[in-house]
Amino acid sequence: MASIKPFKAVRATRDKVAMVSSKSYEVYTPEMLDSKLAFNPYTFLHVINPGYKYHKQDLSGELRFKLVHNRYLEFKENEIFAQDETPAFYIYQKITPTKSFCGIIAATSVADYHNNIIKKHEGTLRKRELLFENYLKNTGFNAEPVLLTYPDNDVVTAIVEKYTQERAEYEFSTTDKISHALWLVNDPSDIEQITTEFKEINTLYIADGHHRSTSSCLLAERLAKENPKHTGTEDYNFFMSYLLPESQLSIHEFNRFIKDLNGFTPDEFLIELDTFFRIERWNQELYKPQEKHHFSMYLDGAFYGLYLRKSLYNFTDALSKLDAQILYTTVLKPILGINDIRNDSKIVYSQNKSDSLELKTKVDSGAFKVSFGMLPASIKELKEIVDAGLLMPPKTTYIEPKLRSALTIYEF
Repeated sequence: MASIKPFKAVRATRDKVAMVSSKSYEVYTPEMLDSKLAFNPYTFLHVINPGYKYHKQDLSGELRFKLVHNRYLEFKENEIFAQDETPAFYIYQKITPTKSFCGIIAATSVADYHNNIIKKHEGTLRKRELLFENYLKNTGFNAEPVLLTYPDNDVVTAIVEKYTQERAEYEFSTTDKISHALWLVNDPSDIEQITTEFKEINTLYIADGHHRSTSSCLLAERLAKENPKHTGTEDYNFFMSYLLPESQLSIHEFNRFIKDLNGFTPDEFLIELDTFFRIERWNQELYKPQEKHHFSMYLDGAFYGLYLRKSLYNFTDALSKLDAQILYTTVLKPILGINDIRNDSKIVYSQNKSDSLELKTKVDSGAFKVSFGMLPASIKELKEIVDAGLLMPPKTTYIEPKLRSALTIYEF
């Protein structure tokens, strides 16, 4: 039984939203960030980069967080942001040149996270959890929703489609050729029906935003202890999420790049691989896997296909069937000596979405000795692993849509 509720979003005015909303802060290079800050006085990046106003870009810790809060107040004082008067759900549609996404922004329950109704598929780093909790505590808002996915629901879909036939509250395009639209759902009967339908859903799966959701839960625990009149209904007991049907989720794989062969020559390495894989050399012809448990590899100027010898590999649970886990247990750990795939500097990850020749070019550059590619994990695999109480290895999934910051802001 998933518990969601409408909320009073803080939002940019219709005439400024295209200039205010931004991609996630982490995707900008320093040069791109400087350009945005210099030429767009309305961008939300000014809020989360408060030192720009004082020509100090190296602010950190609580001082930076407090200045973020101050810049946020300035945006409200200057009427760039205003809070909705009544609680609403928000239908957000993102259309790329190849894919359309349409889901509901809502407040989701911290209790559901603790009760395993909201489930995660990745581990989190305690240091990042605490850092973002402190950020939330000092700023008092969250501007980027967690991406959750749920089984397709005909009733919810019908309501969403009804609204998308009307004029959107927001409708704008960005320079990456993506269009964005937002509708408000503030009709009490529609709100009740959506809420009721989600109560019939047993599980919501975190697709993106594991640290944000965990940090929100840590903050809720802290604020509950500090509030002698805590009831469980306060805004801090919820966090902002974007709820997307499973059928619309896009999952891509990450390539793996290794800096050395752990003392093996290329020929010796191939012999080591022969234990678990049938190996086929493709020379300079680009090889991409077509089936699960098949891998592409680029080594010493040639592409290879690696095909798992299933008679020699023991499938014990849902995680053991995952290609990223197979590569770790048969190659990365025993042959290349990479035990900690999250922190070992010998391994680098890159999402395989735009550059099909990346496996070759990065190895040919001399930066890496070998690279591996695989098919993306499916939503079915993700759910089976999560439902078994297991976690995927780091950098197994690159999931879309990636959401913009400051389309809707949740205060607590």
